[in-house]
Amino acid sequence: MKKIIAILAVVAFAGTAFAAAPDSIVLKNAKGDITFAHTKHDTNGHVKDCKACHADAAGGKIGALGKDKGHAACLECHKKNSDKAPTKCGDCHKK
Repeated sequence: MKKIIAILAVVAFAGTAFAAAPDSIVLKNAKGDITFAHTKHDTNGHVKDCKACHADAAGGKIGALGKDKGHAACLECHKKNSDKAPTKCGDCHKK
């Protein structure tokens, strides 16, 4: 019985943690703001591990990505995994 309660608590916590994720977020950038379609990446299974961007699986704020980390995490993935994903500077950076 304790195991069932523990499992239900974990499922309930996970459901509330992921339900709070916004549909999209805007990352401020000097070259032009980047609108990241959070729900699109999550529901399409593009990002299989929340820790690819977040400190832990529960989410939370992302640390400062910076150009090198942002391009490594986003641009390289777009180049490898999708014919339709944006890869040019102006595709993501909007002034």
